[in-house]
Amino acid sequence: MNLRSRTALRFLAALAVLCATASLHAGDGSASTTVTTPTTPDTRYGLFGWLDHRSSYGQGVYPEPFLVDDSDLETNEFRLDWYHAKAGPARTDIGTAEIEHGFGQLTLELEVPYERDTSPDGISQGMSNIDVGARYPIYQYVSPGGFFDTTFGVAAEVGIPTHSSVSKNTEVVPKIFNDLRIGSRITLQSIFGYSMLYGPGDDSGLRTFEYGFVFGFTFQHKDIPIPGVDQIIPVFELSGEKQLNHDVESSLIGNAALRVNLKAIGRIQPRLGVGYFFPLNQTTRQDVHQGIFTSLVFEF
Repeated sequence: MNLRSRTALRFLAALAVLCATASLHAGDGSASTTVTTPTTPDTRYGLFGWLDHRSSYGQGVYPEPFLVDDSDLETNEFRLDWYHAKAGPARTDIGTAEIEHGFGQLTLELEVPYERDTSPDGISQGMSNIDVGARYPIYQYVSPGGFFDTTFGVAAEVGIPTHSSVSKNTEVVPKIFNDLRIGSRITLQSIFGYSMLYGPGDDSGLRTFEYGFVFGFTFQHKDIPIPGVDQIIPVFELSGEKQLNHDVESSLIGNAALRVNLKAIGRIQPRLGVGYFFPLNQTTRQDVHQGIFTSLVFEF
């Protein structure tokens, strides 16, 4: 074989090797692995993405308040409360039936109370204002590990007068609220409202700043294994009012309470509560010396 023939054979062999290599790379392309950086799942949703699927709002973490307005999402709830207060010879008893229903993140509520006031001057009793309310979360933040969880929202309540001896004026109360969870046990619910009264009653035109705080510490069944009990939650509340257009000092009431959530019976979970409330300033002592608040909640 002459030199020209050997050179041509080497060229053809090199070309065959190149073609085979290219073919192998093309065949492995579908099986090649691309290294990517892991991404965190997007848990945001709602208007402007301000809500978070990881939030404990509406998951039964926050205890039902006693004196302070509820701010958590409630899917289906029926509640019976009894408020008993005394100041010297005067007594006030208020029995309230309440139902709440959730539509998505919106909670609607209806309260129907009956009030009886007794004093040396006589007895005054009748249906109090029938309250219709709504609340909705606006913004939620949950820390990456879930240790810190907070929800801000707005609410409104309208008290419809029944024109009884204890109900003369319409009350309108826009509110803002915050539900905060720290860890798995500590909760703090805060609510602030601006009350406006309209109607023929003596307090018509009154403007009041209302505020409330609910501190809770949750013990699970594994912590206190009482048969039939799911959770035990000691609660402390602060409920205050400041009249803005009358020369009256602010009132402030404290409430030391206990909420016991029982094991569910079918779809219904009973939640029992009892609290002892007391005045925290001199103005409040004129109307309330002490009182008892009992509450029975059925979540279904």
